[in-house]
Amino acid sequence: MIIASIAGNNVGVVTTIGVTTAVAALVLLIASVSSNPGRLEVFDEANAQILERQISELVKSGTDEIALRSIVRDATKLGRQP
Repeated sequence: MIIASIAGNNVGVVTTIGVTTAVAALVLLIASVSSNPGRLEVFDEANAQILERQISELVKSGTDEIALRSIVRDATKLGRQP
């Protein structure tokens, strides 16, 4: 693109190269976003730590831990259903 602009007043060539580069970058961005639909494990691990902290706070306040973990397990199964 720089060579075409230095070589002469080739506005059409420079514009075509610029638009082609922008479209290629957009296509690559869309392809990379759509190819990895899953979340990163870091976010899942952080959410798991937050949930575990909330469970421990409820257990400290007197909630039955076994019943609470059963509810969490059932909610997780329900959330994973298609």
